[in-house]
Amino acid sequence: SIEEGVSQTAPLIYHFGHKTPSGNSVLYKAVISKMAEVTLESMNENKRSIIINTCGWVKGGGYDNLVHTAQAFEVDAIFVLDQERLYNELLRDMSTCVKVVLLPKSGGVVERSKDLRAENRDLRIKEYFYGHKTPLYPFSFEVKFVDLKLYKIGAPPLPDSCMPLGMKAEDNKTKLVAVTPGLGLTHHILAVSFAEFTEEDVIGTNVLGFVCVTHVDMERQSVMILSPQPRPLPNTLLLYSELQFMDSHA
Repeated sequence: SIEEGVSQTAPLIYHFGHKTPSGNSVLYKAVISKMAEVTLESMNENKRSIIINTCGWVKGGGYDNLVHTAQAFEVDAIFVLDQERLYNELLRDMSTCVKVVLLPKSGGVVERSKDLRAENRDLRIKEYFYGHKTPLYPFSFEVKFVDLKLYKIGAPPLPDSCMPLGMKAEDNKTKLVAVTPGLGLTHHILAVSFAEFTEEDVIGTNVLGFVCVTHVDMERQSVMILSPQPRPLPNTLLLYSELQFMDSHA
């Protein structure tokens, strides 16, 4: 649909938790690899093709992520919009089996500003909870700290001298770290994982949806949750995200 975009019926979603791929490139590539694995398996069964839309970060680490995505999904063609340097770099680095095509930008098209991208992201989050053309009515309920199995992916960087034997700095980027609930959780989006235990492959496990922490009560040791589904929350892991949503309906 031109107005509503690609259908979101039963989407395959993995947790990343950062606003940009640069927030954790190691995790980003791991998530891309897992999504590619599952998607290619589905395509082989159903004989379908896909279109992959990538972000506008195309230099340095962004270019590495772009190449990784193309290789992970085993793409047949890459269409480059009005970036001749990127086009030439992809011609140089991609397999000869991949067709790289340079397309001109339509007249009148302008690059989206950082503020506009942030505004669009906030609008998408709002639509997730409250709907677009068809209004949705999310639920708000209290959850005690003790009932939250809250984690984030990625630990602070450590110098090599402090790393455990045999562990690389990159491993810290995909480490599961427990999060202690506090006022800093307010307005943050949490992913509800299908994983129930930390021993599972949390990064490679997709998520069933998202909730938002609208209020933290330190005295009651509880949080107020905005959720598409009524209580209780599934007894699975919640994954912290740096994304925030200011609920104007609250």
